[in-house]
Amino acid sequence: MKQLLIYRQLFFLVLVLSYTSCTKDNIDDVNNATQITVKLKSSNQSLSKVYLDIEDVQIRTGENLDNTSSWKSLNTINQGVFNVSDFKEDNTLLLVDDFEVEATYVYEIRLVLGDNNFMNINSVLHSLDLGNAKPSNLIETQLNSKRRYDMVIDIDLDESVSYNQEENMMILNPKLYTAIRQIEY
Repeated sequence: MKQLLIYRQLFFLVLVLSYTSCTKDNIDDVNNATQITVKLKSSNQSLSKVYLDIEDVQIRTGENLDNTSSWKSLNTINQGVFNVSDFKEDNTLLLVDDFEVEATYVYEIRLVLGDNNFMNINSVLHSLDLGNAKPSNLIETQLNSKRRYDMVIDIDLDESVSYNQEENMMILNPKLYTAIRQIEY
């Protein structure tokens, strides 16, 4: 009988501890997430084959532009060199697929490009110099929890590629436009 009383007290102690160990803050933290999908497409009239070396997609969630901790990687699934001229209209390149991030304010989104960017003109490959340019686009959007966001980055190739006669080189200064669609789930 004494043993049964000890088990009963132990059971109620465990029950009380489990009930009080979860606070409302802990429960809210779990639900403070959102999912992001990012796709890339291009719009161009005159350029036919522009290849970009895509390394990463990042979002800036902090106000300080120069602080590296303000930028968060979105776990890019398609990395490498792609002919972005092929991605028009409904044909897009999936870069990030339902990546979960904290619901927060996002200032901008950027493509991190490698050094292997080039253009095919009459079957001759011309290197595209990126210089110090970091292709980004201000989006200034609040990401709400329990939502899914589809972002489509549209790169205007006609405006992004130019020829510098003084240095005799092709310059890549990507002009990006981002469309955001919010889906509730």
